[in-house]
Amino acid sequence: MPNLSNQFGIAMRNFTAWPQLPDAQDLIQYGVEMEELGFDSLWVWDHILLGVEPHFPIIDSLSLLTAVAARTSTIKIGTGILVLPLRNPLVLAKQLSSIDQISQGRLMMGMASGWYKREFDAVGIPFEKRGKIMDQNLEIMKRLWSEDMVAGEYPPHNLRNAVMFPKPYQQPRPPLLIGGYVDRVLKRAALGGDGWLTYFYTPEGFTKSWDKIRNFAEEGGRDPDTLANCNQLPIMVGNSRAEVEGPMMEWLNTEWDFAGWSDSTTDSAIMGTPEECVEQLQAHLDVGVQKIIFVPYKYEREQVNTIARDILPRLRK
Repeated sequence: MPNLSNQFGIAMRNFTAWPQLPDAQDLIQYGVEMEELGFDSLWVWDHILLGVEPHFPIIDSLSLLTAVAARTSTIKIGTGILVLPLRNPLVLAKQLSSIDQISQGRLMMGMASGWYKREFDAVGIPFEKRGKIMDQNLEIMKRLWSEDMVAGEYPPHNLRNAVMFPKPYQQPRPPLLIGGYVDRVLKRAALGGDGWLTYFYTPEGFTKSWDKIRNFAEEGGRDPDTLANCNQLPIMVGNSRAEVEGPMMEWLNTEWDFAGWSDSTTDSAIMGTPEECVEQLQAHLDVGVQKIIFVPYKYEREQVNTIARDILPRLRK
């Protein structure tokens, strides 16, 4: 697993609030420009159905990453997160291998079991079995990527001498970061993947869960220092915290969901002058956050440029 320390990515707005629709060509160009601005990675959101009132039109994550991969050469691409139980694991293993080949090893996958029941109902996947399906799908994909021929019964999948080539460009596979909040999911991140990707966590919330993950790894016989982590953080830079706090809170409470059983919170928002933002971000790095993924206020280009110009250089010192 590559070390993610002192790396800084940025999220892409591949979903919008109705009646606005995401523009595929603009999003691809955004990916090209994020590489030029010096972000090390680009992250898309993944859902099939998102929201009701309002609903949120969303462009498929893997289709978009493939297009960005074809137009870029250095920026890593990832999902933050992909809802794994909604996907056929054999088809997904083939898709991800192909994207990793197209990008020449730049793919990183955040995956989770999901929590929108109506999305599972619509796709025809039993919501109450999503954890078991997640574990099974992970095992199937890892075997297809690492073994020359796979045989096994994974109902409803019956693998009889299944051969999948080409393998991913990265060996043994692209990094698999597990998203989620409760203890059984944190254990999955420690033992079933290559680390943890979380969402809108304060340094204190991150530390509480990351300590659990490291303990689960040790108990399972795995070196916790081999695990990676990422934290997706909303950010708004301005002349002062007082100036930006109102619009930022309105945006977070209008367009974002926070699972009640998690430590995701609007308190994680990074706000203020560049110097104040750097100080708040440094607090995350100090507790062991390896990669920060910026979610800029409303994805405004001025915010993106300010982060690249005034935040990244200070953090990288």
